[in-house]
Amino acid sequence: MTAYRSLRHCVDDLERHGHLRQVEVEIDARLEAAEIQRRVYQAGGPALLYTRVKGCAFPMVSNLFGSMERMRFMFRGTLAGVRKLVELRTDPGALARRPFRYAGLPLLGLRMLPWARRGGPVLAHETTISRLPQVVSWPDDGGAFITLPQVYSEDPDAPGFARSNLGMYRVQLSGGRYEPERQIGLHYQIHRGIGVHHAAAIRRGERLRVNIFVGGPPALTVAAVMPLPEGLPELAFAGALGGRRVRMVRMAPRGDSLPFAGDADFVITGTIDPSLRLPEGPFGDHLGYYSLTHDFPVLAVEHVYHRSDAIWPFTTVGRPPQEDTAFGQLIHEITGPVIPAVLPGIKAVHAVDAAGVHPLLLAIGSERYVPYAPRRQPQELLTLASAVLGQGQMSLAKYLLICAHEDAPGLDIHDIAGFLRHLLARVDWRRDLHFHTRTTIDTLDYSGSGFNEGSKLVIAAVGEPLRSLPVEVPAELRLPEGFTAPRLCLPGVLAVRAPGHASRPAAGREFCAALDERAAINAFPLVVLVDDSEFVGRTLNNFLWVCFTRSNPAVDVDGIGAETVHKHWGCRGSLVIDARIKGQHAPPLVEDPAVSRRIDALAAAGGPLHGLF
Repeated sequence: MTAYRSLRHCVDDLERHGHLRQVEVEIDARLEAAEIQRRVYQAGGPALLYTRVKGCAFPMVSNLFGSMERMRFMFRGTLAGVRKLVELRTDPGALARRPFRYAGLPLLGLRMLPWARRGGPVLAHETTISRLPQVVSWPDDGGAFITLPQVYSEDPDAPGFARSNLGMYRVQLSGGRYEPERQIGLHYQIHRGIGVHHAAAIRRGERLRVNIFVGGPPALTVAAVMPLPEGLPELAFAGALGGRRVRMVRMAPRGDSLPFAGDADFVITGTIDPSLRLPEGPFGDHLGYYSLTHDFPVLAVEHVYHRSDAIWPFTTVGRPPQEDTAFGQLIHEITGPVIPAVLPGIKAVHAVDAAGVHPLLLAIGSERYVPYAPRRQPQELLTLASAVLGQGQMSLAKYLLICAHEDAPGLDIHDIAGFLRHLLARVDWRRDLHFHTRTTIDTLDYSGSGFNEGSKLVIAAVGEPLRSLPVEVPAELRLPEGFTAPRLCLPGVLAVRAPGHASRPAAGREFCAALDERAAINAFPLVVLVDDSEFVGRTLNNFLWVCFTRSNPAVDVDGIGAETVHKHWGCRGSLVIDARIKGQHAPPLVEDPAVSRRIDALAAAGGPLHGLF
């Protein structure tokens, strides 16, 4: 087992084993580094250490977490134990049932105890915000951001490690209306642990003390993104995953300071004023669009420390898949097996990365309520769907598609095309659509009716197939005037080019009203109205991204032969989703052409980046 003492220790180990390459040509942290990172990730390339950063004394590293192979290598010797730990925290009774399986956990438990120290390597030097690497990922970003921060806070009502929170929240270093060197932006979304601490500080009329770690042993970064069981602090998880106790430094007596990771590469200390918010953003985010400018809390900076051999880790986010996709895969590998214990009846859950994670959630559950019924319909699945939508980050799902395990025990939740074929062959649109209106959605999702506001749609399908799914577009297919270029996305799924939303906002309703249940298009159970049907039909990922990030279920879902019976909405023909770009949507992310040309030149034959992508 390799227990990394620092990020430098990890980088050296990765390089020795062929998982990392050095980039020795000068690279600009503004746009260039991010574009290189996106390309090398897409190519399945190694981690990169940028030794010469334009205008900055610190080296940078990216793509550390860019593949499951690399993460399994970094955490070799600890992953199996961590999986057992999560199992036991979720189901303590498992210890009595299988004591030998958990025989090694006492030693793991010792590593989970943070180690209070009076000093650490990170205190070697002090610097300022402007001297840190100013990473800008997309042309219209509002400034430089920390993209792999570890934001540490404690509960003002009960300070200490036991109720601490280490989360990955967005940190804006420059731009906007922040006072240079003295203020930085701290953007956290709903359902985040720091929000509980901030609410307590506001209630007490106090400033919330916050420390931001950057770098350090990689287990700290992974801990900051993990959805952990209640009662398992991120610092404890980091100790278990990293194979050594987390060293925490306190600079003053309890109450006057907040501890920070002594082995981090950088630490920014400060406080949040309970009454101050300033505009944060825009920022190119993981849905593939810019999250726009909104008021968020502000950190008043007190100190910026760094170690002598400091390296600045960064990533870039954007339309999936990106490096954070691998985080999701690791999370599933660690927590996926315990989902049935957390949600009895649920066999598997999958947040679809290509759809931006929160917009689309797939689930498989048991349907056992009335096993003797001659005609099966969703019953237990609806109860399970409500339970899924009540669980932490899963509560932000916009579309939840759930099928019965009993109908296809071998159904693979990660085979998205196969899952959709299974559901669309069985779904009854008159019965199986269940809307949640005027509710919360992801902060970064602009398809809704307001900030954090939108709707949800549960689609539950059970039983024998009701239809065969067409696999080609019939030549005789007739579309209403103004609707053109039908393209097959999947068996049973048709994309149709529609007039722009600005000129015909009601085009979805017009499309459905112009067709009846006898129309040939009803052979396709799902029709998606889009701006560019050729693009949407080109790949599965294009379909998933456009359909589920550009629609608000309660507003944009319609159907041919629609009817409302006892306040339940359904349709007798095709379900129609209006996935055109609307006026309130955020702009999609597009790279800077000049930067792209420079990266092309660096990657050409004989160039310093040749062979990386």
